[in-house]
Amino acid sequence: MSCLKLGDKAPDFDAETSEGKINFYDYLGDGWGVLFSHPADFTPVCTTELGAVAKYKDEFAKRNTKVMALSVDDAESHKKWIKDINETQDTQVNFPIIADEDRKVSELYDMLHPKVDDTFTVRSVYVIGPDKTIKLMITYPASTGRNFEELLRVIDSLQLTAYQKVATPADWKKGEDVVISPSVSNEEAKKMFPKGFKEIRPYLRMTPQPDSK
Repeated sequence: MSCLKLGDKAPDFDAETSEGKINFYDYLGDGWGVLFSHPADFTPVCTTELGAVAKYKDEFAKRNTKVMALSVDDAESHKKWIKDINETQDTQVNFPIIADEDRKVSELYDMLHPKVDDTFTVRSVYVIGPDKTIKLMITYPASTGRNFEELLRVIDSLQLTAYQKVATPADWKKGEDVVISPSVSNEEAKKMFPKGFKEIRPYLRMTPQPDSK
């Protein structure tokens, strides 16, 4: 079983999905991606999660981000489950669900939970950048549904800080002030951040969110 870390290359794979056979890298193209796993089809929390992601599809698209889910059941089971999701969550599932019957992808991404069952997948989330490296990893217990608003917030932060010498403070939301990186001197900051900045401490300087590049 792999032991992936932040900054590692996200493993590529081919997989059968609810939308046919897909290569992961080809699916992501040159954009961002979210890969998230589920313990099984026809489970209550997973049903609400997949419905939520379908409703956020446009928000992910605004961020040039594609989503792909994973469950260890087969593609035919996924298709039947999708009908349930669409009906109970009042949406249309509009992204592929991997049919990981052989646990190949689950093992690549360390999604199995042997302390519960050798074939049981936990609620893992990976955010992958255009360079195909892992930018975020979160694992939830099976009993806790994920917060996809938080994932969108994190993607906003990742995309901003990838191109600007800033970091985002606690509870930051898009459009709010950000922190200037300690490696940037005050003289450099004056040139880099024309909106100005406030020095609260020499190591803590706030500036309005820079415009996107």
